[in-house]
Amino acid sequence: MPAVFYVLASAALLAAAEPTPERLTFCSYNLRNWLTMDRFDLHTQRALPATPKPESEKERVVKILAAIKPDILGVCEIGDSDDLAELQKRLKAAGVDLPHTELAHGGDETRRLALLSRLPIKARSSQLNLTYQIGEQTLPHQRGILDVTIAITPTLDIHFLGVHLKSKRDVPEADQAEMRRNEARLLRQHIDSLFTREPGAAILAYGDFNEHRNEPAIADIIGSPRTGETAMLDILLRDAEGEVWTHFWDEADTYSRLDYCFTSRLLRPHIDQRASFIYSARDFDKASDHRPLVLKISREPILKR
Repeated sequence: MPAVFYVLASAALLAAAEPTPERLTFCSYNLRNWLTMDRFDLHTQRALPATPKPESEKERVVKILAAIKPDILGVCEIGDSDDLAELQKRLKAAGVDLPHTELAHGGDETRRLALLSRLPIKARSSQLNLTYQIGEQTLPHQRGILDVTIAITPTLDIHFLGVHLKSKRDVPEADQAEMRRNEARLLRQHIDSLFTREPGAAILAYGDFNEHRNEPAIADIIGSPRTGETAMLDILLRDAEGEVWTHFWDEADTYSRLDYCFTSRLLRPHIDQRASFIYSARDFDKASDHRPLVLKISREPILKR
């Protein structure tokens, strides 16, 4: 695509996503290690112990989010409460004030999940201590499930479920794909528990699922069509060029769709598909190896059920 058309198309998508009293902007974004950790500088070939995310990357993340202007922001790969407070402060300085927050983790307390919201959080039920069995081993759900409820209207509460499933990196504990599928099943169980307590619940499960669309873990989360009202629906988003990939792995030079938004049937009529998109920019990788997903949520249904 010519560069001029690309810029115009991106601008058009962002213009369509401008906040209105009837619609909210939700964004899901893997920030790529907004935390203090051991790093390696490719330019100097030097190890950098206990180093924060580079300033240039932080600035680019904030610039991207300032362009999106989310009302509710769900992020993966953030560190502790200080890191969350820093992100919140930088966003506010850039004109995105999200005063209400939730921070969650599982067995891995280094890379956490967080949600920042312009609207108050009505209820919190994040799952921090989930475990599963592989053979004789008991393993933790590494990042847990972030769970908050936000009242969008007096009659519509949305359950936001943030997820970051096991990475595709091999580990000695167990097969990484099997670990990911077990974590996916725990998410499905949590979704089912919400439906049990609240039949017809409005649920948005989002985040970095580290899995391709045709894999069993994703099928487990979605459920069978026979599950009826408890099945989750995949919201397929595209960028300005019509592409669906959300992650770029530079070492393998591969582009993959690993980030998703799944909605319950009750919530689906509130999603404005035409105004929702994958944020695209030429230098997205200067901020993260993932691209943000942007959903427009209407306070009133816009689709017939």
